Amino acid sequence: MSLTTQRPPQAGPDSAARPRPKPARLGPADVLRVGGSGLRSRPLRVFLSALGIAIGIAAMVGVVGISTSSTEDLDRRLAALGTNLLTVTAGQSFTGAAAHLPDESVDMIGNIDGVTAVSAVGRTDAKVYRNDHVPKQETGGLTVSAARTDLPRSAGVEIVDGRWLNAANARYPAVVLGPKAAEQLGVFRVGTDTRVWIGDQWFTVVGLLAPNDLVPELDSAALVGWPVAEAELDFDGYPTTVYTRTEESAVTDVQSVLGPTANPENPSEANVSRPSDALEAKQATDDTLSGLLLGLGAVALLVGGVGVANTMVISVLERRSEIGLRRSLGATRGQIRTQFLCEALLLSALGGLGGVLLGIAVTSGYAAYQGWPSVVPTWAMAGGVGATLVIGGLAGFYPAVRAARLPPTEALATT
Repeated sequence: MSLTTQRPPQAGPDSAARPRPKPARLGPADVLRVGGSGLRSRPLRVFLSALGIAIGIAAMVGVVGISTSSTEDLDRRLAALGTNLLTVTAGQSFTGAAAHLPDESVDMIGNIDGVTAVSAVGRTDAKVYRNDHVPKQETGGLTVSAARTDLPRSAGVEIVDGRWLNAANARYPAVVLGPKAAEQLGVFRVGTDTRVWIGDQWFTVVGLLAPNDLVPELDSAALVGWPVAEAELDFDGYPTTVYTRTEESAVTDVQSVLGPTANPENPSEANVSRPSDALEAKQATDDTLSGLLLGLGAVALLVGGVGVANTMVISVLERRSEIGLRRSLGATRGQIRTQFLCEALLLSALGGLGGVLLGIAVTSGYAAYQGWPSVVPTWAMAGGVGATLVIGGLAGFYPAVRAARLPPTEALATT
């Protein structure tokens, strides 16, 4: 009996070790679909997290939009009122006593090159009352000033009812009221039967002024003619404030010589100002406040980013079995990481878009309430969405990496 030695079969070409199949690639559409399904499974949590992002973005967009709308309104008002108005007021002498401008100051200022119009008002000691029964001490802070007939052209005042003082009525007891003075005195229309009590006699209201941001001191004034003020109200004839209009290109040059021209003997007793500078300074103050509100919006956005990170971390903990199952079926760490990072970005994008829309709505509503043009810069809207994507990417990076590092066996063991 012979023993036959059997050799192991030779490895042929068909039995060669085959390469392991490559994992399927996820296209952009697949990534969005998988990330969106993860968000749809927890709608309430996603809504609350997106709301935190939206509040921060809405605060930032709203602040920028309201500030820009306010600036646009200021630019329009200055364009209508003009930035070429200069004023000269009487200051104080070296001894601290009240100074006054010379009688001829208006004519001297009118001779300056570049000056297009000049006029003046002079403060009187008289007071204005609704009738002759009001106690003398109850002045309400209203003033009575003598005004030249050419004041509207220089100061830019407008009449909303009636007419301005002219050569005919400036010599008689006629008065034009500023808007605040008219409201306080209860005068809402002009007419021969509409009168106020000034200097122990009745003055007929012939005109009502519109509010003027450049010359707010006239809003609370009762303006009478220069001749009648000298004759009936013991006016000394000295101008208190001189309003000067210049050519746009000559504002700086005229401003530099306005004081010495108005009062050559005592230039230091003449105060020169540009009313539009006060409005621009107010706007600068508003911009500072806007910067503070932007900081608060940034804090709110950071809180929203923490909410996104919290949502994604909890999502990883709750979906460990899903992660393990996908890994066991061949999903790579990169695919898991991409899935969760996509969820964080989608969540942030929802909050960002919602915040931009909310910020636009807030800006439009507030601008309409204030009577401003509604302006939301494009960069603010694009920056809001971009900021949310950056916050979302940073907030979702750690949870995505943590999900990708879960071993399949450990993830499945938690079911």
